Amino acid sequence: MLVLFSCIVSIDVSQIIARRSLICVGEEIWVDSRTVYIGHKEPPPGAEAYIPQRYPDNRIVSSKYTFWNFIPKNLFEQFRRIANFYFLVIFLVQLIIDTPTSPVTSGLPLFFVITVTAIKQGYEDWLRHKADCSINECPVDVVQQGKVVRTQSHKLRVGDIVVVKEDETFPCDLILLSSSRSDGTCYVTTTSLDGESSHKTYYAIPDTMAFRTEQEVDSLHATIECEQPQPDLYKFVGRINIYKDKEEPVARPLGAENLLLRGATLKNTQHIYAVAVYTGMETKMALNYQSKSQKRSAVEKSMNAFLIVYLCILISKAVINTVLKYAWQWSPDRDEPWYNHRTEHERQPFTDFLAFMVLFNYIIPVSMYVTVEMQKFLGSYFISWDEEMFDEELGEGAQVNTSDLNEELGQVEYVFTDKTGTLTENNMEFIECCVDGNVYIPHAICNGQILSAACAFCLSLQEYEDLFFRALCLCHTVQVKEEETVDGIKRGIHQGRPTSFYISSSPDEVALVEGMKRLGYTYLRLKDNYMEILNKDDEIERFELLHVLNFDSVRRRMSVIVKSRDYLLFCKGADSSIFPRVVSGKVEQVKARVEQNAVEGLRTLCVAYRRLSQSEYQEACHHLMEAKLALQDREQRLAQAYDIIERDFVLLGATAVEDRLQEKAADTIESLHKAGMKVWVLTGDKMETAAATCYASKLFRRTTQILELTKKRTEEQSLHDVLFELNRTVLRHLSVDCLDFGLIIDGATLSAVLKPNQEGAGHGNYREIFLEICRNCSAVLCCRMAPLQKAQIVKLIKASKEHPITLAIGDGANDVSMILEAHVGIGIMGKEGRQAARNSDYAIPKFKHLKKMLLVHGHYYYIRIAELVQYFFYKNVCFIFPQFLYQFFCGFSQQPLYDTAYLTLYNISFTSLPILLYSLVEQHVSMDTLKREPSLYRDIAKNSLLRWPVFLYWTCLGVFDAVVFFFGAYFLFDNTTFTSNGQMFGNWTFGTLIFTVLVFTVTLKLALDTHHWTWINHFVIWGSLLFYVIFSLLWGGIIWPFLNYQRMYYVFMQMLSSGPAWLSIILLITVSLLPDVIKKVLCRAMCPTATERAQVQCWHHLHMKLEV
Repeated sequence: MLVLFSCIVSIDVSQIIARRSLICVGEEIWVDSRTVYIGHKEPPPGAEAYIPQRYPDNRIVSSKYTFWNFIPKNLFEQFRRIANFYFLVIFLVQLIIDTPTSPVTSGLPLFFVITVTAIKQGYEDWLRHKADCSINECPVDVVQQGKVVRTQSHKLRVGDIVVVKEDETFPCDLILLSSSRSDGTCYVTTTSLDGESSHKTYYAIPDTMAFRTEQEVDSLHATIECEQPQPDLYKFVGRINIYKDKEEPVARPLGAENLLLRGATLKNTQHIYAVAVYTGMETKMALNYQSKSQKRSAVEKSMNAFLIVYLCILISKAVINTVLKYAWQWSPDRDEPWYNHRTEHERQPFTDFLAFMVLFNYIIPVSMYVTVEMQKFLGSYFISWDEEMFDEELGEGAQVNTSDLNEELGQVEYVFTDKTGTLTENNMEFIECCVDGNVYIPHAICNGQILSAACAFCLSLQEYEDLFFRALCLCHTVQVKEEETVDGIKRGIHQGRPTSFYISSSPDEVALVEGMKRLGYTYLRLKDNYMEILNKDDEIERFELLHVLNFDSVRRRMSVIVKSRDYLLFCKGADSSIFPRVVSGKVEQVKARVEQNAVEGLRTLCVAYRRLSQSEYQEACHHLMEAKLALQDREQRLAQAYDIIERDFVLLGATAVEDRLQEKAADTIESLHKAGMKVWVLTGDKMETAAATCYASKLFRRTTQILELTKKRTEEQSLHDVLFELNRTVLRHLSVDCLDFGLIIDGATLSAVLKPNQEGAGHGNYREIFLEICRNCSAVLCCRMAPLQKAQIVKLIKASKEHPITLAIGDGANDVSMILEAHVGIGIMGKEGRQAARNSDYAIPKFKHLKKMLLVHGHYYYIRIAELVQYFFYKNVCFIFPQFLYQFFCGFSQQPLYDTAYLTLYNISFTSLPILLYSLVEQHVSMDTLKREPSLYRDIAKNSLLRWPVFLYWTCLGVFDAVVFFFGAYFLFDNTTFTSNGQMFGNWTFGTLIFTVLVFTVTLKLALDTHHWTWINHFVIWGSLLFYVIFSLLWGGIIWPFLNYQRMYYVFMQMLSSGPAWLSIILLITVSLLPDVIKKVLCRAMCPTATERAQVQCWHHLHMKLEV
């Protein structure tokens, strides 16, 4: 209890609330916690001090902006981007100093980009505001003074008692007080939280479960002490103190099984009473709104590197022109008019440098960023619209959670995949069980006769068999759902046996319970804390359920303590977690059967039991209650208690369940191998089971030489010796035989390899040696992996010296860590919930869809955006380099070559739509060809289209074209070109001529690069050229009253009236395009890529069809 001496020292009440001293049984620890007063009632006199606490209301805010902060906040975020900030600085320079171009030329494109982005983000945020309002104004029933009062959701406060009816959604995070069901339970679906559609069971507090009316609930006098809000959906630590008269408060533990989460839905329960503990933005659902860390694609990194290069080129151009300008002015024989002599006294080198920066700044393509964003956003819909990636069974297709990584799908080098539910169906079927050395197979056929399920190999049930079947009927968390009532008759019994079906969040548990049903033991129901079983003699047996020791991925087992005549502890789990705790039983026979089943690819579990005396049971209860009441380190204390209780087992037997391989999983893995990707399987299963799945899925072939780096081997040899031996083996055979190697490693050995504190000098080499072995293996299987180890493996490969692009794919919550760690994360919409799909970058219904996702969509996205980036830099070099050359002929006077309108609209209108459309619909090879020949994926691997040599080629091509434009026009019309009335062309006609050749050349260059022509390509490409001509005619054919100059009046028409101008336009365009055409023809003839050969084959087949 805290005692506050306010007269002595002033203490911040909020700090007291945040760090209260909570006293448990035998402990006094300072913890971060909160106290909730149920119904806002103060504790009785003599209890702990009542400290009023303020918590947020139940308002949900998912929007990013408000009406007042939208403009400043959005502008701040947009100008954090270096390109936008750069153009803002250029615009401000144009406003401040006398520059050769109008501020409109920089300001208008920047305004366009900022406005388009702001409208997009504003619209998205407006939709979020609408969604928030609809949620916050939902009606909610609250108990106040013994009556139910209806209010709005956003008015809920922590401590309110809420009534929720069937099929309603919980408005905030609630602690269940009582239910309409007699046993104090309720059923909940958490589809909107984790995608699991199965019904989960939640439990009321024993002391309040009997409350049935509002008056009874309102009479409750209690407080809840619990942890502060945190985002883990599956963790909650707290306790309730119930005050009865003047007695000491009764403390009961609260866990995740008592916490109803906002967003979940009440099912198969008429109504519940619950108290609000977390509201608004402190609910677990709201805390999970936080976005994942931003991932950047390799293309984006290349784009930024190219931008820096062009920025250096821009600065170099400005410096060169500034220096040459003053060198020319200082020259004694300069030919400068007398009226320019005043410049000798007003020379300002820095101002001139800024002016040249403004003149040449168009080499940095401001519109490239907005075009790339539009391409990614619009292009992502092609994945969602793909009918081949739609799954009829789920009724869903592929989903795109982020469009920033589309092109990264075309660069994947390593694929890390889960096994269960990803490679396999996660649809379990009970195959057999081994009990005390005897094997039982449901409905086995022997000598042409179908034997009863319980006598396939042994015809009499003994004590071990009885205990084994009862153990599997009791040790689970399965729920029973009876068939619906039809015409007043309950269809729950068929021929004297229940026909109800089972629901569980784990498919394994359902398979085992259904398997026992086929073997003669049927689990009926859990009623009034008693589990009922129908045995093979059609007799109902009742067992009191005392404790459930829930399954977790660390222990890899679960247990129940039940009471019939004796206290019995039943346990099931992985063989590695059961065998070390067994003291008797036919261990060798069962172990042999488990290993045989694992080799066949079956999932195995071992079953054991222990009889408890009264004193042992009381001791177990004491350990469990002490751990459950702890508010700090509850999980660790529970693990310690479980470890003490789960020991000295008698082994009963083992089960075998089959999880079939997903459709076309083997074909997908084979295609990924052909595409040059290395596939790793990361699973928690045992080595034999996982290896059998790897062979079935063609990850390993029969010719693959398997290398084992397992705990068993490192126990025989030191880890150092094993690693060096494997490395020597791989290097020796690769240099001579070129064998195909596969590596198997388990979690224990991986921990040793990655262990940070190893003695001796060998530690630094372990990681590198392991990576060297893995690089030379075509496939790797990592078994017995914990979720964190999966992420460590991905991180290890990401950080290796090659820095390969990684992809992780999985379907369960245990795969989320590796999905978030990988460059690209893909979630399978599986049966283990939707955590993986929610946390991924992309979600697909089945593993087989990964083939098209990478080999087709990834391939297309990469070549499209690579062309977009290179083309943008190319066309801007073509655009601005003639301006640079022009300065040598105008005395470095910063005279612009192009008109202001052309400078402004070049990137916005004249050349923007063709490349945007190209980047959305281009298909250089057909989809069927890409799927049929996965090796084409290798042509674009390792960012091949955005490497420095390719970038240099595009830049040099742009410089060449610019030189052709400028000097071609210069020499063709030097003192020779006149109009029909004898007038010589002026500088604006000269610039317009170059600009016309420029627009036509860069547009036709894109047309030459286009392989997939549709009507929309023709419309946009030829329409853009037509728009330029029409605009130029209108711009120069009308005297615009809002312009303070009319320098372009009649310029374009005058140019087109000259026959030599037409000839020069055609000639210069041809000369500019010729080198690129010649280069492509020679490359195709002399050293064609696999993609180019595939294109030739496609054209040949098409030609043959047309001839037929």
